[in-house]
Amino acid sequence: MAGYFSVAIVELIVFLSCFELVTRYRCWHEIKRGNMAASLATGGKIFGLCNILQYATARPTIYDFMSWSFVGAFLLFLAYVMFEFLTPVFHIDKEIAAGNTAVGFIAMAVSVSVSFVIGVCIA
Repeated sequence: MAGYFSVAIVELIVFLSCFELVTRYRCWHEIKRGNMAASLATGGKIFGLCNILQYATARPTIYDFMSWSFVGAFLLFLAYVMFEFLTPVFHIDKEIAAGNTAVGFIAMAVSVSVSFVIGVCIA
């Protein structure tokens, strides 16, 4: 089980770094500034990724775990991109960077809820 934990921590860092690259704002910089919207959105991503990792541990080998957690993280990333695309009224990243807490909360809710759907599909 220690192997799964070690791999999960590394994957969490890698996946969060990937999210950091695609957002138009710097998550940790915004959180340091006190941006609650960025904090909510980032917290949702962390919870979502950890939830997917939790479901992926049902796989019999660590290689299966790594493969399915990668698939799950990719699907969560895809859901985030689709969320941005499906809300043409405003730009999610710009609103979060501006501190719009309501948008940050919805971004968190999307990440968390989609992670449960992804988790059930990969388990």
